[in-house]
Amino acid sequence: MEKSIETIWNEGFLKNDALIAPKINNLYTQKSKHVIDKFKRMFKINLIAIVVFAFVILIVTSYNGLTIIGFTWFIILMGLAAVNKRLTSSMEQIAYHQNSYDYLVSFNQWLQKQMAINRKMACLYYPFFFLSMVIGFWFVDAEGVALGERLVGEILYGFPNTILVFGVPVIIIAMVLTIAAALALLGGKIYNLDVKLIYGNTFKKIEELIADLEELKK
Repeated sequence: MEKSIETIWNEGFLKNDALIAPKINNLYTQKSKHVIDKFKRMFKINLIAIVVFAFVILIVTSYNGLTIIGFTWFIILMGLAAVNKRLTSSMEQIAYHQNSYDYLVSFNQWLQKQMAINRKMACLYYPFFFLSMVIGFWFVDAEGVALGERLVGEILYGFPNTILVFGVPVIIIAMVLTIAAALALLGGKIYNLDVKLIYGNTFKKIEELIADLEELKK
């Protein structure tokens, strides 16, 4: 007796109810590979861009007296690239031979872990980016006098009773620390916005594929 469409469909599922009929399975496998391969290419390009930018900043700042900024940004960016490069090793261990659903779920789990680590780092490197800029511009030469000293002189001229701490007006210290603290608190959200701008469309496709496969498995 010829098999009904329902029987053929049910027998088409992989073992352990992992996926759907072979042809649909192959279709989603190809879609999964395409989306994740695209992410890997973008991720690699992004890492290269970070390293290149780190060297550009270091070189440019060395010629305009902002060495502190350039060196600090270089160290932070290179460290950021190194951490993410290391994270890619676990990404590459996600095997294509898994069925589409397991492959996408495994990749998504790696992705969430990678993003969680980067969010924590963002709470540190954004404040340091800012503080290095403040310090760098503070000591930059302004007609034979450090820019910071010139600023303090202007403030004391207008407000002679200004309280100083280590030669720096308290109001400036308070403002700088407040902004740095805000960047530390908002670092994760700023990182999320950056990631959404770059990878948002790819993340959406991964979520849609997982949702489709979960719906088809019901």
